[in-house]
Amino acid sequence: MAFLKHLGKILFSSLILLGVVITILFLLLEIAPGDPIQTLVGDVPISEALRQQIYATFGLDKPLWERYFIYMGNVLTGNLGVSFGTEVPVTQLIGERIGNTLALAIPSFILSTIGAVIIGAIAAKTRKRWLDSLLSGSSVALFSLPNFWLGLMLIIVFSVTLGWLPVQGKAPYGVEGIEIQYMILPLITMVTAELAFKARIMRASMIESLGQDFMDTARSKGLSERQALWRHALPNALLPMVTVAGLSLAHILAGSVLVEKVFGWPGMGLLFIGAIERQDTFLVLGIVIVLTITILIVNIVTDVVYGLVDPRLRSQIKRPVRSES
Repeated sequence: MAFLKHLGKILFSSLILLGVVITILFLLLEIAPGDPIQTLVGDVPISEALRQQIYATFGLDKPLWERYFIYMGNVLTGNLGVSFGTEVPVTQLIGERIGNTLALAIPSFILSTIGAVIIGAIAAKTRKRWLDSLLSGSSVALFSLPNFWLGLMLIIVFSVTLGWLPVQGKAPYGVEGIEIQYMILPLITMVTAELAFKARIMRASMIESLGQDFMDTARSKGLSERQALWRHALPNALLPMVTVAGLSLAHILAGSVLVEKVFGWPGMGLLFIGAIERQDTFLVLGIVIVLTITILIVNIVTDVVYGLVDPRLRSQIKRPVRSES
């Protein structure tokens, strides 16, 4: 019951945060400059009667407060509205693109996490000065590089100069599905910064674990250095990586917007940028809602997993709070 109450608090706060995000973005899109109707029809002048008809079609003729509550009610039922430009349901447009985004985000998350654990553990265990300096310097440099700039540099080197890899899209024109060679450059771009950041976190956590008293106890029991490392140091060093991994996946999803634009990858990021350019309010809101829900779910899972694997937090959840008399 204590764990369920803890989970309920997390879910409640997440729902409040989602409502705040939707409200702020809805108001920002309302006060944004430009006319979405004129953007929809282009430079062609339209009559006032046609403008009012289009406004009525999309429900834009209603007061702001009424449109807000109608939209919030639709969101609760899973209806994210209709795109201005195509008159296609927003959920359908997102459903067609979300798989392409996940095809980059999930491998990026897995590769960066596994690589960071290995590199960080090796750097902490060996304590070689050149390796430590290389890891620290490259981590700061790679994490500081904007991913869109790194993507452009990779295109110049491997696509334009060497001609080894394709530049745009996920497959040759007219071919369905995703081909591996089209994923290489976007994956490198997305993995690099995350790998560098998480490797530094893993290294610091591993060094702290190696200096704890339980390592001396493990050695005194006759365990070899390798056994003590794998059985005691590494599991404890992985605890901070649970939180970092959750934040990393959220960062990867957010950063995929620019990466997809650079490489012409037909995912949610490219769809999002196109919706902003067309002032497609419902599509922008829909994509942000889906990304926000995804990030909230990742954070909830991260919090729950951390509470399960960390005995200190697990004991805090189970221990009843006693009032001081």
